Amino acid sequence: MSRAQLTSTVEQNSAGAASPFVAGKNKIINGDFGIWQRGTSFTANGYTADRWRFDADGSGSTNTISQQAFTPGTAPVAGYEGAYFYRMARSAVGTGNTYNQLKQAIEDVRTFAGQTVTLSFWAKADTTRVVNVYIYQNFGTGGSSTAGGYIGNVSLTTSWARYSITTSIASISGSTIGTGSYLQLLFATPAAVASTIDFWGVQLEAGSVTTPFTTASNTLQGELALCQRYYYRNSASNSYSWLSGMGIAGSTTVADIPIQLPVTMRTTPTVLDTGNIAINDNVGSLITATFTLNTANLTNSTTAVRATSSGLTLYRSYNIVANNNAAAYIGFSAEL
Repeated sequence: MSRAQLTSTVEQNSAGAASPFVAGKNKIINGDFGIWQRGTSFTANGYTADRWRFDADGSGSTNTISQQAFTPGTAPVAGYEGAYFYRMARSAVGTGNTYNQLKQAIEDVRTFAGQTVTLSFWAKADTTRVVNVYIYQNFGTGGSSTAGGYIGNVSLTTSWARYSITTSIASISGSTIGTGSYLQLLFATPAAVASTIDFWGVQLEAGSVTTPFTTASNTLQGELALCQRYYYRNSASNSYSWLSGMGIAGSTTVADIPIQLPVTMRTTPTVLDTGNIAINDNVGSLITATFTLNTANLTNSTTAVRATSSGLTLYRSYNIVANNNAAAYIGFSAEL
């Protein structure tokens, strides 16, 4: 990749004759951090706001990733009233911290291959902070070695500003593309120092011009559906919410419960994510169970959960419910 061309502006640049609000121009999903299916505060490595993963090393550090709400009228760009922004806060440094990363994997390494692209985003920090930016081409399982790397850096201030980096993505000619390939955007924030850094309005688009920000779909429902291609969570609305349809007990210890997914996922889900759930036959009390994916009956549009417990009634119907807890949920992941 070429050395980045760096600019920093508060105002959005004009797109000229281009159509600046075309759905699909931005390959970053949930670039405005409007969707948080997994929750709104995190202290461990892993996925946070939808499609965004945080990772850091070291021992004894305290990192908090959180959803922050804009006061109405204070979003960083006039004409786009963002609801939330993304905050990375380290209150305790710990020992051995060498990296802190915010990253998103964009499905299919063919994305932007051989093209000039422009990354833009708004950010601010608790004091002047340098953020390094990387783009990698990951060719997936069985594919060529990962390519790419550093494309530039920006120096943040304590006020919201828009930053842009223009670079070239390498051709994939002669490469082997394996399973689960992707293009990865990675922000590296300062290591071994307590800091607070905020992000909003991340956009990666073709060409050398920074155009006005829009989400990948340019609609609320469209952006949710894009996120649900990779992760879907059904959360309770009350202490006894139904979280699935009916399944059948095939024995006195196992009930298989099919669940229709709201969108076709990237692949069959590989991770079942649950909290505070039980099964119910609508006859007796709630039944505590162990939940796993029924791998024999998975597709990328319909999944099945196996509930294992004692004392089930053969051929009786069971469904998954909140276990007297309004924070109950069941989730499925097909992340890259």
